[in-house]
Amino acid sequence: MMGSGDTSSSSDFFCRRHVFLCYKNPAVWPPRIEAAEFDRLPRLLHAAINARKPHIKKETCLTICEGHDGTETSNGDVLIFPDMIRYRRLTHFDVETFVEEVLVKEGEWLPGNPESLKASYVFVCSHGSRDRRCGVFGPILVSRFREEIELHGLQGKVLISSCSHIGGNKYAGNVIIFGSSINREVTGHLYGYVTPDDVPLLFHQHIIKGEIFDSLWRGQIGLSEDEQKKKQEQRLQLNGGRNLGGMVAGRCQTDGESCCQDNEDSCCCQNDVFEEMTELSTDNKRENVNVISRINKGKGALRKFSSMPTWLDSWEQEDTYAALAVVCAAVSVAIAYSCYKQLR
Repeated sequence: MMGSGDTSSSSDFFCRRHVFLCYKNPAVWPPRIEAAEFDRLPRLLHAAINARKPHIKKETCLTICEGHDGTETSNGDVLIFPDMIRYRRLTHFDVETFVEEVLVKEGEWLPGNPESLKASYVFVCSHGSRDRRCGVFGPILVSRFREEIELHGLQGKVLISSCSHIGGNKYAGNVIIFGSSINREVTGHLYGYVTPDDVPLLFHQHIIKGEIFDSLWRGQIGLSEDEQKKKQEQRLQLNGGRNLGGMVAGRCQTDGESCCQDNEDSCCCQNDVFEEMTELSTDNKRENVNVISRINKGKGALRKFSSMPTWLDSWEQEDTYAALAVVCAAVSVAIAYSCYKQLR
């Protein structure tokens, strides 16, 4: 549910409806979407939802995702989950009417025709102005998901976008996936501690097979913490009672105990990861950097990473050594020649 001054706290994932406003890109998003320096449309939509909150039957949270004119997610488009509906081209003039008709009365916004969303949607928190970790992890994960989409030929069937703060920065990379489950029910699931090496397995398990990837799972939209625990217990039973080390309701668990500090600004699970990902981002996201992860085997999602020397690093090293050798040889010749002249 939305709290004052923050539309995406960790409790927001218990909301029953998730509204995404497609608007520009993370580079221009301020730390908070209701901030005075943000453009009118996001600010006014946030204010209108907050103002009508007592009259909105379904707990609703608002998040910003990328908007690019002329694409599937143009600026001003509104995506509503789990309703799987899109409204095109909302403007700041329409905000109050839209909130009243669609979110309060749960009807249709007459100026715009609701479109059904058929694809699966993946949102990755890339809100760097809000938290540096998300700004580092997010863009790299978005690129990795795009690679998987192309690899499986699912362009148009799976859509990926950066999004603003969704709670739990210490669990970066944070990913939300909306789509139909095996029983055709549309659900939204939040994953945490996602790294580039996790993306292929997460993509295959959740999007291709329609199954939850418990070792990185943080929760399901619309469910209370108790309901989420029950859901995971049911999955564990179906999987033969194996402890998959899931992260229930935003808690990283190892045999039922949290491995993380309560401090929002730090987590023992991700310190090494963040350093490696920061290096990866700073080095212009070199494709040849290998991030080595220890796959969860029932003992929680703890992992350490180390970057291996890239081909470019090796080349630069060898080139440097060769240059030094040439310089040393030249100096040696110069000294020998000088001694020869003196002897004459």
